[in-house]
Amino acid sequence: MFGNMGRILFVDLTKGIITEENPPREFFDDYLGGYGLGARVLFSRMKAKADPLGPENMLGFTTGTLVGTPAITGCRFTVCTKSPLTGTWGDANCGGKFGPALKAAGFDAVFFTGISPKPVYIWIEDGRAELRDADWLWGKDSVETEELIEGKFDKDLSVACIGQAGEKLSLISAIMHDKGRAAGRSGVGAVMGSKRLKAIVTKGNIEVPLANKEEAQELRRKWVEHIDRDDIRHFRKYGSIDHVASSAFSNDSPVTNWDGVGVDDFPTATKISDDEILKYEVKKYACWRCPIACGGIYKVESGAYKVDEVHKPEYETCGMFGNNLLNDNVESLFKLNDICNRYGLDTISAGAAIGFAIECYEKGLITKEETDGLELNWGNHEVIVALTERLAKREGFGNILADGVLKAVEKIGKGSEEFAIHVGGQELPAHDPRYAPSWGISYKFDATPGRHTQLGLVPFDNGGGYRGLDIGEKVEKYKYEGKGRLHAKVSNLLQAIFSTGVCMFAVTKMDVNTWPEFLTAVTGKKYTIDDLQLIGDRIAALRHAFNAREGVQVTKFNTPGRAYGHPPQGRGPLGEVSLPINELGKEFFEAQGFDPETGWPTKERLVELRLEDVAKEIYG
Repeated sequence: MFGNMGRILFVDLTKGIITEENPPREFFDDYLGGYGLGARVLFSRMKAKADPLGPENMLGFTTGTLVGTPAITGCRFTVCTKSPLTGTWGDANCGGKFGPALKAAGFDAVFFTGISPKPVYIWIEDGRAELRDADWLWGKDSVETEELIEGKFDKDLSVACIGQAGEKLSLISAIMHDKGRAAGRSGVGAVMGSKRLKAIVTKGNIEVPLANKEEAQELRRKWVEHIDRDDIRHFRKYGSIDHVASSAFSNDSPVTNWDGVGVDDFPTATKISDDEILKYEVKKYACWRCPIACGGIYKVESGAYKVDEVHKPEYETCGMFGNNLLNDNVESLFKLNDICNRYGLDTISAGAAIGFAIECYEKGLITKEETDGLELNWGNHEVIVALTERLAKREGFGNILADGVLKAVEKIGKGSEEFAIHVGGQELPAHDPRYAPSWGISYKFDATPGRHTQLGLVPFDNGGGYRGLDIGEKVEKYKYEGKGRLHAKVSNLLQAIFSTGVCMFAVTKMDVNTWPEFLTAVTGKKYTIDDLQLIGDRIAALRHAFNAREGVQVTKFNTPGRAYGHPPQGRGPLGEVSLPINELGKEFFEAQGFDPETGWPTKERLVELRLEDVAKEIYG
């Protein structure tokens, strides 16, 4: 078997039993890895209506066919589960080194069920695995956990773990890796904490088998030369922080909890963007063998927000804790990033929860006595840091926010739902659908709500596209007819590409034909864009089928008016934009062969995609 190890671990934490299975080649051909493979396993092996924090929920760590190979950015891993935050299909993606390390330890994926009677971690090395006691790690933050494991054993290993937020079942907790890379969304950290699984540790040097090693290496040389460009050098220097300020001024990013206008309300956004952040960088950081190397390690030398070492606060972190909160203190962003990384929190949801709380405070829905004496005002970086620490620890008022804005609304009441900007329980990321309407389609209608990384048509909305991909039609940002249909097609194609385990940033910057070329060399099987389109159609249908079996209709999810222009804001660069989101959704689902009323794949479409067992379980 080429491109995959052909081995998957299944761990019953209740019984402490580890079993190995060896799926046939066709299993990997049909789903490639990532959330494709995860959706196939979870749908086949989980019961419907499982408690997301109970023993029947599965938690999967999956790689992809291109992970650990010469493919550019073949380093990602995906965490798959039923989300405790939304009750839907849940997944979260992460870079770093863990994905290749899991394959080097001998396995393509590992899935957990049950609940351990005591804290444990799993040690996976050179094709063997065992559960070990984690009492000595429980209660430690994610950085301490990695350092303790490295200190007890050696540094030649890779760790994915939770911090205290996951242990305390915060529904916005993340799974952390390499002291600052995060599988952040869907509340996956809470699922890991509910299972009393502290960490996964991998060690090994097993090579991924390649059908045509020389061809794969030559392709790498070819495509590395392809990205020897000024735009890549710029991205290597800045990464995602190059547009924090410009996104505030265009209103791509939220300002004052999605109610403000950056050019009017936050003219000092330049203080937390580009070189103002970059000057704290002490060294570059690259994920496994990545030639783009957009990351960085940062340091704040002294002062209230002294941090010895922290990963770069990416755009989403700066957008949600900076622009969204009118916080122009750049050093506080490093501290906030460090808090979230150590405790294991999704910075998007945490920043959204703080913005929600500030607006509730300013509107008189909560008082200073209820907020532990904190005066919650826009731009007060000291209070923002203090409240984030409370959220991370589930202390005082922070406990109200630790499960996200939807749960906070249930506790606060008083009409606070107006200020909770989410879809289906998932806080929206720092990209406004009015700025790129296709984001609005993904936020509401993807199987995982509120997900900006389901890019789809977004680059076309913004005047670009994907190199080498001709969709046959001109896309205009605010011409809505046909947008749902085109978004479905491109989004599905990307679901296949992402399932191989490559990075979203590389996908947006490289020729789309890169990926079938690498798959052909790695597996020995000929792949084309049309093949990936079919696989992506299958993956998208299966993820939505998971929701259908749960009885979840994403079409019935709330639409946060501020993010969609309902009603139009009336000021600023997006002041007149109002998205016809229901019409876009109808077109999106019809193009998929789904029922536009429910968002569920039809029986006929499932059968067409060779998902007969799925069709039978849902429709009989």
